[in-house]
Amino acid sequence: MASTTTKLMTFAEFEQLPDREGFRQELRHGELIKVAPPKMMHSRVQWQLRRLLERAAGTAGIVDKEFGFRPVAEHEFRIADIAFVSKARWDSAKDYLSGAPEIVIEVLSPSNTVTEMLDKEKLCLENGCQEFWIVDPSLHLVKVSTPDGHTITYRAGQEIPLPLFNGGCLAVDTIFTPAEG
Repeated sequence: MASTTTKLMTFAEFEQLPDREGFRQELRHGELIKVAPPKMMHSRVQWQLRRLLERAAGTAGIVDKEFGFRPVAEHEFRIADIAFVSKARWDSAKDYLSGAPEIVIEVLSPSNTVTEMLDKEKLCLENGCQEFWIVDPSLHLVKVSTPDGHTITYRAGQEIPLPLFNGGCLAVDTIFTPAEG
């Protein structure tokens, strides 16, 4: 029985695709993936995290949402729900950030699969990411993984240490509390 070989899309081919309104596109292991736009709860958590982390980061770097990056040179273009990039890397980046941001945060959505999250976590932690966060808005918890294989889950009433921001902590409760002023 003959098999059909499917050609992997290169980043150069991906970059030539037209922009599509209504969804984002990622290149995952050479495969084009359409990603639906975030729903309101997802956007609220993203907005709150960006706001809180920008304050904590100060001048250490940039915090942004829907941040595109190239964790490896070919066949990959990913988008982080929230990313922190050190000032030095931000200033030296050209068209796209090479490697993963220092912190990649994914806010879980109903469309996310366990396999997808584990794959992104592995890819990021193997390519420069120092902390990979998975934020679960329904359970009000944050799982933080590091390249050394350690994972800690933080829940309501706990604080997440922020070693990349010259110390400090982020209270889990503030992530899921509606912002005031």
